[in-house]
Amino acid sequence: MKKTILMAIVLAAELFVPSFVQAQGTLYVSNLGQTPAGSAAIGSDAWIAQEIFTGTDSSGYSLNSVQLLMDAASGSPSGFNVSIYSFNNSNFRPGISLGSLSGSDPSAGGLFTYTASDLTLSPSTPYFVVVTAATTVAQGAYDWSADGTAGGVDEWEIYPLYYSSADGSSWTGHGRSDVFQMAIYATPVPEPATLALAGLGLACLSYRRRGQ
Repeated sequence: MKKTILMAIVLAAELFVPSFVQAQGTLYVSNLGQTPAGSAAIGSDAWIAQEIFTGTDSSGYSLNSVQLLMDAASGSPSGFNVSIYSFNNSNFRPGISLGSLSGSDPSAGGLFTYTASDLTLSPSTPYFVVVTAATTVAQGAYDWSADGTAGGVDEWEIYPLYYSSADGSSWTGHGRSDVFQMAIYATPVPEPATLALAGLGLACLSYRRRGQ
């Protein structure tokens, strides 16, 4: 009995250690290493939605963060916002916002990280990374760097397709054009059997502690 409990505890520890070690997730796709070849102004009247495609892990992915390569802003923009949007299957455009990401103002330009909270992405599914701001371009514009397409790990992809909008509701597609520069970090969602095994290990650990 003691041997069984010990084995369960060891298995539980092995399952949970990677979640601590890889708290930032796995880098699945990035085109940050490419030389910028363009950019787009971002404002409340200039939204950009860059399409992405998730990998093949059967249980999906927990999104950790998105990194964006930004050029220096012009004027005095404010209220920069990064969100993940669903894919509207009826018109192939951005659907609804699934959640906003947290990060700092990118006015100075450079590489900026925006973190997600409790946002799960389905496998082999298109989504959009959508950026906008609280101020109009006339007041000041953020500037998102762009270049060519990029492949990824586990069939993740940044599509050579993006959409623009003046209000976040009506979108215009731009195929085989600029691909905005980003990196996506995510963590595969554990299989149900894996979670059950981890639960067994924790239960055994609790039982052992009560018995001491």
